[in-house]
Parts: sequence; C-alpha cells; structure tokens
Amino acid sequence: MTTTTVEASTRTPRRLRPPRRPRLLHEDRLVRRLAGITLVNTLGNGLSMTLTVLFFTRVLGFGAGRVGLALTAAGLCGVLAGVPAGRAADRYGSKPVLIALIAVEAVGTASYTLVGSFPVLVVLACLVATADRGSGAVRNALYAEVLPPEKRVEGRAYLRSVTNVGIGVGTCLAALALQADTRAAYSVAILADAFSYLVVIALFAVVLPSPPKRADRAAAEAAGPNPALRNLPFLAVTALNGLLCLQFSMIEVGVPLWLVRETSAPRWMVSGSMLVNTVLVVLLQVRATHGTERVGTAARACGRGGLLLAGSCAVLALAHGLPGWVAAVVLAAGVGLQALGEVVSQAGGWALSYALAPEGAHGAYQGVFNTGQAAAMMLGPAVVAWLVVGHGILGWALLATLFTVGGLAMAPTVRWARRQELAA
Repeated sequence: MTTTTVEASTRTPRRLRPPRRPRLLHEDRLVRRLAGITLVNTLGNGLSMTLTVLFFTRVLGFGAGRVGLALTAAGLCGVLAGVPAGRAADRYGSKPVLIALIAVEAVGTASYTLVGSFPVLVVLACLVATADRGSGAVRNALYAEVLPPEKRVEGRAYLRSVTNVGIGVGTCLAALALQADTRAAYSVAILADAFSYLVVIALFAVVLPSPPKRADRAAAEAAGPNPALRNLPFLAVTALNGLLCLQFSMIEVGVPLWLVRETSAPRWMVSGSMLVNTVLVVLLQVRATHGTERVGTAARACGRGGLLLAGSCAVLALAHGLPGWVAAVVLAAGVGLQALGEVVSQAGGWALSYALAPEGAHGAYQGVFNTGQAAAMMLGPAVVAWLVVGHGILGWALLATLFTVGGLAMAPTVRWARRQELAA
C-alpha cells in the first residue's frame, strides 16, 4: 500500500466530519472574560463619545472654538500619558495601575455633568484623556502578561471586533439622548458611561486573574531607565506604525469631507462608509492575524496593509466628478479597501509591538507604541483635512505615498531591530 493510500485511509471521511460552525464566543475562557469587560467598556464609550461635544456646546454653552481648544489640549495630554503609564505598569503591576486609571476616568467623566466654567472643562478633558490613553497602554501590556505569546495578537483582534460591536450599539443608544436633546438626557448618558467604568473595575478585580510576578531581574530592569526609549529600531517601528494609523483620520475625517465637498454621492454615504468599515473590521480582524506570530510575516503584513491603504486613497480620489450613484459605489469600494488595509496593518503592528519587546518590559514598550498611535490620532485630522480639502486629488496621492512608505519600510526596519536584538 502506498503512502498516499495509507494517509487517505486514515483521514476522517468528509461526511463524518463535524460541520464547522462560526464562533461568536471565543474558545479561550480568559479571552471571553476580557471580551465581556471590553463590551461593557465600549458600550459606555459609544454612548458618550457621540454626545460629549454636543453636551459641551448645546448644554454647557461653550463655543465650538473653545471646545476645540479644550479637546486639543486633552489630545496632547493623551499623547504624553502612554510612556509614564506603561512604565508604571512594569513597576507596580499592570492590573492595579489599570484599575487606578479607569477609576480616574470614571470620576472625570461623571464630573462633566457638574462643569460650570471653561477652565474646569479643560482640566477635566485633560484628566480624562490622560487616563484614557494611559489605560490603553497598560491594558495592552496586561494582555501580554495574561495571554500566552501565541494568543496575544489573535486575542487582541477578537477584542477589537468586540470593541466595534460595543461602540456601535452604544452609538445607537445615544440616538435616544440626541432625540430628547435635553440636559437631563445628555447627563444620564454621560453618567451611564461613568457607571460602566465602575462595572469594568469590578470585573477586572473579580474575574481577571492577576498576572504572575516577574523575576527579580525583570523587576530590577523595570526600576531603571525606560528601555523602549533607548531602542532606536523600535522607535522607528513606532513611527512607521504611526504613519499607518493616519488611516483612522482618513476614514473619520477625510472621507466625510471629500464625500460632501467634492463628490455627488448621496450624503447618507457618510454614515454608510462608517458602517461598511465597522462591519468588515468585525468580520475580518481575527482572520487577518493568521500568520502574524512570526516577526517577518507581521512586518510583511504591514507592507500589504500600507499598499491596500494607498490603493484605497486612489479609489476614493476617483469619485470626484462622477454621477451620484456611481460615486457612491466607488466610495464604497475605496472604504472597503481601507478596511482591508486596516485589519491587516493593525494585526501586523500589534504582533510587532509584542514580539520586539522583552518579557517583563511590555508596559514600557506598549507605552511608547501607544504614544505613536496617540500622536497620529491627535495630528491626523488636521493633516488629512489639509491634504484632502486643500489639495484634492494631489492630496490623496500624497496620503497614499505616506501609507506606502509606512508599510514598505517596516520590513527592513524590523530586520534592523532583530539584528540589534541578536547583537545585544
């Protein structure tokens, strides 16, 4: 009997194989717990993020310019928060630091309902942004500590899908407050978000096991200078990932402005484009992580993501001057390409942020990596609006160039990081 025959005879007959069913719940118990916490958190976030700016302007009576100034100051504080928060996670433990930051966020969010002056608004906005961005870095470090290396990226992808679902549902619930358009309705929604933080704290404290204590050597390193800030290749990877993260401002700012100002597509496509992005990310993010466990594959995933994002820019630019429904179809195709680039590039970036960090220093490295993302989030709206509104099709071409450079430069930069790691 040939080898092929033996193998064929030992295979399970196709008709006897149990049918594969799509999993809504993750097979790993710990990831399921994290998903439940994430869902509660993002439901509250989706509820308030839709309303907060309107609450500041329509209810508190601050002008749009002053609110923009407050949010800019808050964004800058958020950028600065990641590094010290991540370092604190290495020194004092990611779980207690995360719980402390979420508690600050809860108090700050609830205090919005008591604001009576503009300086108080600025202070609270900065406090909430600092806690939010800092907790993001610490949360990612916590994932590295409680999940085995082979499950970190796939677990984060699953949690990101849950995040999109939670924010989507929370945004739909916010429509009730928007319809009422009263101070009481806005306040209830904001307080509900603050309460969700308290629920998250309780869940982290009760259902999530504390990460194992680090070895003495790792603890000693945590007390020294920040290793991520001295790792030039990692800083370069962080900067390139920041370029790729301009995609979020592209879909949130660039596409709506381009659609309304420069195309004949129906205006409801602004919401439609966000829906297309959300659905595709929920469906594809976990699949996009397959193979990114290897550093080289993760770097190449960033390259593919950058090219997909560049292609998205090219397609979106083509919508200019087309008839309404044709423009709508072209815009939908461009947004679809952006979603594909998003899930691939994000999977690659997460994998690299973990793989290039030594065990015991994930807080420091996630803090630096998240700072790059936060900087892109803060500067992105202005950069994308300037390119798209100010320069039209040329602006889309320049944005596509940034994505291409950010993606294709990742592989040689990662090889540089690996060589430095081997030489150390």
